[in-house]
Amino acid sequence: MPAITINGKLLSLPEGATVQDAVEASGVTENARGVAVAVDGEVVPRGKWAETGLEDGREVEVLHAVQGG
Repeated sequence: MPAITINGKLLSLPEGATVQDAVEASGVTENARGVAVAVDGEVVPRGKWAETGLEDGREVEVLHAVQGG
């Protein structure tokens, strides 16, 4: 199982895990709006989440914009 850092927390994801899996592991729902993801500092477009694989040691940042004041 690859060990991936998601938003600063080390998690183990199953073999063949994708960016989509990392987003779900971060607690963000699949259809959430205002979500951006970067892998090792490189932004991954939403359309590529399901096809972008993650290898051991990758650092993933999942950002979710929220309204507030």
